[in-house]
Amino acid sequence: MIRAPRPVAPGGGGLPTGAGYAPCHHGEILQGVFLDGAGRRCAGLVTLPMAGPGSRATFVRRPGTEPGELSVVPADRTKAAGAAALAVAECAERAGQPPCGGELWLTGDVPVGLGMGSSTSDVIAAVRAVADAYGLRLSAETVARLAVRAELACDPLMCDGRPVLFAQREGRVLEVLGPRLPPLVVVGCALGGGAPVDTLALNVPEPGDDDVRAGERLRGLLRRAVATGDVRLLGRVATASARRGQRVLGHPEFDALCGIARRAGAVGVQIAHSGAVAGVLFDPAAPGLRHRVRGCLRALDAHAIPATRTFTTCTTTKEIRNGPAHRGVDRQAGPGTPRRPARLPAI
Repeated sequence: MIRAPRPVAPGGGGLPTGAGYAPCHHGEILQGVFLDGAGRRCAGLVTLPMAGPGSRATFVRRPGTEPGELSVVPADRTKAAGAAALAVAECAERAGQPPCGGELWLTGDVPVGLGMGSSTSDVIAAVRAVADAYGLRLSAETVARLAVRAELACDPLMCDGRPVLFAQREGRVLEVLGPRLPPLVVVGCALGGGAPVDTLALNVPEPGDDDVRAGERLRGLLRRAVATGDVRLLGRVATASARRGQRVLGHPEFDALCGIARRAGAVGVQIAHSGAVAGVLFDPAAPGLRHRVRGCLRALDAHAIPATRTFTTCTTTKEIRNGPAHRGVDRQAGPGTPRRPARLPAI
């Protein structure tokens, strides 16, 4: 069972303690139905990596206690607590020790409900913290397996930013598309006023042959975009995937967002297929980039689409933010879990 948290600071008394971290993402570049190596249909996705927000976990191992004696702070992080329990069983077996209880502490600044992988970030940070408490480093494959068991589906945040086509319900990589995505400048925004999306309530139709063909076609184009560094082709893929996603999500601002991107000279748009976060994608080498970005921000404001943060997929430049939309939906922090404002790279 998961017990109520103890009101003490983690890591005291010389007990074995581990730390873990996991980032978030900014929605998807591609999501759909694809074929695996055996020709079997799989739901899959490619996320847009994002530096800055993330979840941090500390796990204090208490040898000699029952495995069920596991507390979590904040107490509502039940998926992360479940992942920690699974990780304890895995790591104790590997270390040749009896499983035990402990205390899991989580902090972070990933907004909830926008489709940025907040729960997966918590889960992966928890698993990594438990492994660290046992002096172990688990492979990405093992972390993915435990994450799926904890939350039924997960994002590929354990892959550390590599562009992969990931079967989120099975926790496995269908294809590594390359070492990194072509560089992008992303003007982030929140559709639907930034209201959280209940993904379990979405009416998702059963995929047909046309969905598989479309997914495989976009997969091939994205593979080529990554291999050649073609930012415009990547933008086309992201926009096409986002448009297909509107059959389920139905964001009323989506056509306006596409029009803003076109007029600003962007390469495309991307959305979270299970949330409200979206982005207008720019080629960082485009002439007049700052002018284009400023025009995009003005147009978003004119259409009452809240801008969030402008960032790059390269992490070497100054950080800025454009609006309060992400801050307004941050998870409520429990006792002893301060939330620092997210810091993201930007132009």
